[in-house]
Amino acid sequence: MSFVHTAVPLTVDGVALSIAALYRSGTRAPIVFLHGFGSTKEDYADIVLHPAFDGHAVVAFDAPGCGESECADLSKICIPFLLETALQVLEHFDVERFHLVGHSMGGLTALLLAHRFPERVLSFTDIEGNIAPEDCFLSRQIVDFPADDPDAFFSAFIDRTRQAPAYASALYSASLRHKVRAGAVRGIFASMVELSDHAELMSKFLGLPCPTMFMYGEQNATLSYLPHIQANGVRLAPIAQCGHFPMYSNPAAMWQQIADFQSRTL
Repeated sequence: MSFVHTAVPLTVDGVALSIAALYRSGTRAPIVFLHGFGSTKEDYADIVLHPAFDGHAVVAFDAPGCGESECADLSKICIPFLLETALQVLEHFDVERFHLVGHSMGGLTALLLAHRFPERVLSFTDIEGNIAPEDCFLSRQIVDFPADDPDAFFSAFIDRTRQAPAYASALYSASLRHKVRAGAVRGIFASMVELSDHAELMSKFLGLPCPTMFMYGEQNATLSYLPHIQANGVRLAPIAQCGHFPMYSNPAAMWQQIADFQSRTL
């Protein structure tokens, strides 16, 4: 069964939103996807082509300021705002307990969601979501390369990303301007840095009661905390020929890891 594409009208912290979502109903536990910065819900649309996920309800949506979603005040967008948006989307689709998958920005949002409502999350696949200060290699550029003009910062960010020596960076950079509004970048990046530096994300991640998997590209196998989280029961899922974006560099391996992990949590 393919997705239904819909627009969900919401109000979060007094801000009017129109959230573009992909939804599939199903009799098996829902799978909820939260995309990363510069990505969209379509990163996960191929789930309908993988038989391992047949029967699962699926929810994926564009975060405010991203993709096809609309936001009346881009300056209000930050990680806590994205969390409240996600909770309202879950309420709209009547999703109570679910498997959770989040990438990068979406991984951080997902972690805060799982920490706040641990009883609702059946499993958590964290695809290089922020759990430590060292994860801010993209978002900390708001500090390292300051610019007063949002468009100027975003243009320079895109140029740096295009030249980064990592799998899929150039591909990722090519669509950034079409997938993110420049006015949303500062609030997202600044809140990611603040939370990564001061919100004890590692403790939150390791304290989750649900099964957890941390997926990372082989180019990021030097992340200092990988042995620590593995020793604390987190399943590691390295993806070959990949940097930060398994959905672009090696999607087949990404889907295989998610399917195997979720099948073991039933």
